[in-house]
Amino acid sequence: MRIYWIRAQAPRRVLALVKHLGIDAELIEKDLMAGELKAADYAALNPNCKAPTLVDGERVLWESSAIMAYLCIKQGSDMWPAHRPDEQVEVLRWLSWNDCHWAEAVSPFYFEHVVKSTFGFGPPDTESLQGEVARLAKFARVLDAHLADRRYIACGRLTIADFQLASMAAYWRESQMPFEPYAHIRRWLDELMRLPAWADPWPSEHPPLAAVAAG
Repeated sequence: MRIYWIRAQAPRRVLALVKHLGIDAELIEKDLMAGELKAADYAALNPNCKAPTLVDGERVLWESSAIMAYLCIKQGSDMWPAHRPDEQVEVLRWLSWNDCHWAEAVSPFYFEHVVKSTFGFGPPDTESLQGEVARLAKFARVLDAHLADRRYIACGRLTIADFQLASMAAYWRESQMPFEPYAHIRRWLDELMRLPAWADPWPSEHPPLAAVAAG
């Protein structure tokens, strides 16, 4: 099994799952700035020219949520409830909510403070983020209320929904996301950081992303 990755939020959650479940896979970093995601051999695997991409025999998968579900099925992990349709619906609800609402709300902060620093795109444009605060607050209120009496996003246990929603928000302090009013979100994110694979999902020869973002 091969997994192609770059230092970004979607590969982060896949690599965290690989490490958390103890999966044996070849982890191949692609150089975004050198254009390796657009190379013909890679584009043949992933026509979106993005990462992550999984290759397992004849199977080629892109999109991190699909890859995580596949890895759980391979490993027999209930982080994706393959044999519980009722739980699948609950996890899917939050995967969809992340992709349609939450990711769009947190991504401007993540991009300005983490992505730009990681890939040398220049200093953060903090003024542009002022217009993003209201949208972040709208969806943070939804998530905070949901987590008021829960440790995890779905099914009463750790699932791939937690990794999906937390991937960019995990860097909320570095990204200066205004989470101070949302104690339940902060508690959930801090508890996830107690998982060694989540706190440092990167291959051993790579430093944590926070250290890179901090320069």
